[in-house]
Amino acid sequence: MSKIKTILVVDDEPDIVNLTEKILKLGRYNTLTCNNGKEALKLIEDKYDEISLVLLDLMMPGISGMEVLRTIKSNDMFKHILVILFTVKSFKEDIKKGKEMGADGYITKPFSGKRLLEYVNDVFETH
Repeated sequence: MSKIKTILVVDDEPDIVNLTEKILKLGRYNTLTCNNGKEALKLIEDKYDEISLVLLDLMMPGISGMEVLRTIKSNDMFKHILVILFTVKSFKEDIKKGKEMGADGYITKPFSGKRLLEYVNDVFETH
């Protein structure tokens, strides 16, 4: 039996965090949450061995999602952590930049719970 995976949800909108957390729990994932890039980096540093995936908003005050992504993908201790960018920014340039920086996926808001779970499951299956 495989270990239950832990997903860190990072978004500055509390309603999005709460909804996403509920959806992921329905999919039988453990969740951690935070509301900004600084908190995300601290949680990743403290719990990198538990976190399998980060759902990461791009537009946040302070440290942006792109900076968090850069930090995750440039640190050997964190490289096992998958990152799905989770944002309202759906421009092709943003998607391209995220992929070039090492993002493992990209899902846009608004989203359906079913689609979010399918996408997360697909990312885990393919990585």
